[in-house]
Amino acid sequence: MEIETLREVNLGYVPIVLREIPSRRIMTKKPRHLVQAGCDAYLAAVIGEAAEEKASIDTIAVVKEFKDVFPDGIAGVPPDREVEFGIELLPGTTPISKTPYRMAPAEMKELKVQLEELLAKGFIRPSSSPWGAPVLFVRKKDGTLRLCIDYRELNKVTVKNRYPLPHIDDLFDQLQGSSVYSKIDLRTGYHQLKIRPSDVEKTAFRTRYGHYEFLVMPFGLTNAPAAFMDLMNRVFREFLDAFVVVFIDDILIYSRSFEEHAKHLRIVLNRLRECKLYGKFSKCEFWLSKVAFLGHVISGEGLAVDPSKVQAVTEWSQPKSVSEIRSFLGLAGYYRRFVAGFSQIAKPLTELLHKGVKFVWEERQEKSFQELKNRIVTAPVLAMPISGREYDVYTDASKSGLGCVLMQEKHVIAYASRQLRPHEQNYPTHDLELAVVIFALKIWRHYLYGVKCKIYTDHQSLKYIFTQKELNLRQRRWLELMKDYDLEILYHAGKANLVADALSRKSRMNAVTLLTQEPRLLEEMRRMELQVGVSHELGQRMLSRVQTVSVTSPVLMTVLLAAIEVQPDLHDRIQAAQVMDDNCKRFKERAEDEKETPFRVDESGVLRFRNRICVPNDAGIKALILSEAHESGYALHPGEVKMYQDLRKYFWWPGMKKEVARFVEKCLICQQVKADRKKSAGLLQTLRRPKSKFESITMDFVSGFPKTKGRIEAVWVIVDRLTKVAHFIPIRADVAAKELAEIFLRNFCKYHGCPQEIISDRDGRFISHFWKSFQEAMGTKLKFSSAHHPQTDGQSERTIQTLEDMLRACALSFGGS
Repeated sequence: MEIETLREVNLGYVPIVLREIPSRRIMTKKPRHLVQAGCDAYLAAVIGEAAEEKASIDTIAVVKEFKDVFPDGIAGVPPDREVEFGIELLPGTTPISKTPYRMAPAEMKELKVQLEELLAKGFIRPSSSPWGAPVLFVRKKDGTLRLCIDYRELNKVTVKNRYPLPHIDDLFDQLQGSSVYSKIDLRTGYHQLKIRPSDVEKTAFRTRYGHYEFLVMPFGLTNAPAAFMDLMNRVFREFLDAFVVVFIDDILIYSRSFEEHAKHLRIVLNRLRECKLYGKFSKCEFWLSKVAFLGHVISGEGLAVDPSKVQAVTEWSQPKSVSEIRSFLGLAGYYRRFVAGFSQIAKPLTELLHKGVKFVWEERQEKSFQELKNRIVTAPVLAMPISGREYDVYTDASKSGLGCVLMQEKHVIAYASRQLRPHEQNYPTHDLELAVVIFALKIWRHYLYGVKCKIYTDHQSLKYIFTQKELNLRQRRWLELMKDYDLEILYHAGKANLVADALSRKSRMNAVTLLTQEPRLLEEMRRMELQVGVSHELGQRMLSRVQTVSVTSPVLMTVLLAAIEVQPDLHDRIQAAQVMDDNCKRFKERAEDEKETPFRVDESGVLRFRNRICVPNDAGIKALILSEAHESGYALHPGEVKMYQDLRKYFWWPGMKKEVARFVEKCLICQQVKADRKKSAGLLQTLRRPKSKFESITMDFVSGFPKTKGRIEAVWVIVDRLTKVAHFIPIRADVAAKELAEIFLRNFCKYHGCPQEIISDRDGRFISHFWKSFQEAMGTKLKFSSAHHPQTDGQSERTIQTLEDMLRACALSFGGS
């Protein structure tokens, strides 16, 4: 198609005057196909700056002296090098040959052309090898076809080369202070490395036009990147981290000035000439003030995200499966150093990756997905670290994760964050704040080791960690790690620590639990001006999500008492009531005057009996605490002993035990659902007491529940006789002994190992030949209760009674069957 001179185009009613455009020929093949397919065609000329023509090699300083390093093509097998590519196979491997893939006529034509080119260059030769991999084509961005060999079967039996590829962040750390850059891309770099003669036959591939094998390293082999990285490191060893960065076949030269860059560029090009390594001039760039390298943009200002690479993130459609979420997080995670609180933002997405979690895309996931894309698009420019200078680390921890920021001379170097691991959820605030310091020291060890650094935390007591006398084992271990660093811990008020404190600190706990089990976390939340109150409605919504529980007998759960929303602060209410209460006034005076007294006033001004909050003689406050401990969606009406044991750990008031007993005694629902279970008189024979947990267990079934969609209508109850820990496993009522054994292995033995002894009734499945043989093979001794005497398996029976009581109480309190 010829474009001559366009002078005026009338689009509808708007006349657009265009300047003269020089005649030039453009490609017509693709537009012609689209028009033939029925697409509308438009011819347009755009007024704008003329595209910058690609510079000729003759006009580039220094580079013009090395034209031979950038040939139009490579002919012939490369010379012998210090590194030779070999393919080591796993012992016992026999040759593998696969049937060729079928190809379209156009692909067959292209295959013939490319085979002729490879033969002419000497890269391949005809083969009689017993090995044979199929070939296929992959379309490039420019529409041309790339010949690929499917070496997947060969890769499976290849011993993996563990030569380390450089860490991307480590490469960028070397660029501090640079302002001039050049980038060299080697021409079909892999083809510039020979294959060990004894391994040539293993690269054989089968085509319609014959059987061939490679003499040079082909693409697609598992150890190819490691081998080529080894070669490049040997070629540029003396220049690495000085003015050269190498990642496989990409070479970046960086300098502080133009004069210095001329020297560096000449050294690199001369080394390529000496080693007979060749670049592809059309893909190289020289004398740049800003360069795109490995998905990032590098300049004298620092490190930024490459907009062209981020486009893949911004155009990512909503994930429809777990694998799509994993792919998106993998791509987005490449830029996590640019995103403050990356782990916390991504948490709703990572929750869907957990085993057994149903894939349900809700508003939380969509918000997280869009926020991550927006954060990456608007990512800031990060400064390059200056070696030897002091660092500042700002840390913050919350119940949703750990976050920290590495800074130098008030410039951000990197962000880091992660979610809490399950066991860390139970850490007190002091240990959590210390854990994020350890996290920062470990993840940025390559920056901080051997350099003075200041660590800023919003937890003031951490300042005294080095002089604190009483430390637990975990703190001692962490203290030993911290002693390897030249660091100083400083207090930084939470509101001033804005960058690290940007992590989400929303808690899913409840008001009373927060007061009783997390007093330090409460203080942290109060300092942030968060108020904590009780909401039964939220508690019921959360209760509906609970599917399985592992509990302690005789009461089913270590109680989560309610759920929280931002409402009037119970802590402030107790504190205000203490001021008006005569008993609390007297106890405060004793705490101030006497040295040996169980009463004390904490940092927030609340009176405590040892570590327990003193509840004033206020009927409303007591009723609220007792109600939440007994009637909430998580408590499910525990007995007076269990309820008192839970509350006495964190609350105290005179006559508390009696008031708890009276409250439970007057509970109408407990009277309706709980039977009298006092022991009757008679001779009792006790079973042997186990010496270790899960050595001896009891088991039984409870059935008669409404059938679910999955036909679940029974619960298998397994109780450890020593610790009283119980497992409740939902099953079908008609489950067979064989399936029961699989469930037992998956839900019990997986976590606790095989028990030495099982006590059960004479259920047909427990006395079956299969079950007996199965337990005998596991080394477990079976003991059965005698007929019509369930007391032998009293532990399971009593736990089932408690389960039934609490389910009835739940049905009466919240409705349903």
